[in-house]
Amino acid sequence: MCTGGFAKCLGITLIPLAILSVLCNILLFFPGGKVADNSDHITDEVFYFGGLLGSGVLMIFPALVFLGLKNNDCCGCCGNESCGQRFASFTSIIFAAVGVAGAGYSLIISSVAINKGPICGFGTSPTNLTWGYPFDNGNYLSNSTLHDLCQAPEGIVTWHLTLFAILVITALVQVALCGFQAINGLIGTIFGDCCGCCGSDGS
Repeated sequence: MCTGGFAKCLGITLIPLAILSVLCNILLFFPGGKVADNSDHITDEVFYFGGLLGSGVLMIFPALVFLGLKNNDCCGCCGNESCGQRFASFTSIIFAAVGVAGAGYSLIISSVAINKGPICGFGTSPTNLTWGYPFDNGNYLSNSTLHDLCQAPEGIVTWHLTLFAILVITALVQVALCGFQAINGLIGTIFGDCCGCCGSDGS
């Protein structure tokens, strides 16, 4: 079984997902696509860097490990040709756990942000707005008419929901991929990788 080849496919998939998460987190610093007047007008969860660190930077490490797993030399380790590959597979399990933790962090932060809704300007007069969280426990998710409570910045509710929803979906995919690799790595640790080892066919 080519556990290294499968891990490489997962690594290739994780990299664009990590880049997408970083971009979403950066865009959230510009509510409604505009530069915020001050940091108090940016949703608190944006500063927790769930997409930037959890699903972004932290995900690069397992992705690189998965990409290099197939190329690990499995020869000459304690006289056992499969020993090196087994150790590499075991290492990938550890990094898969790191990936699950990072994506899980992003998932929690993004879910909380969606439930709270965005910080926005609301009030009875457009010239005298109060900045804060006008929604309660996700009540705006099932009642789109409540979106009109946010008067500034324009389109902030859609902006907030779209970007955090992308982060949630991305994190779920990353958790699934890292989970698959944990299983794949366990198989490689127990049985070794018969493909691409010591210059044999399939390398």
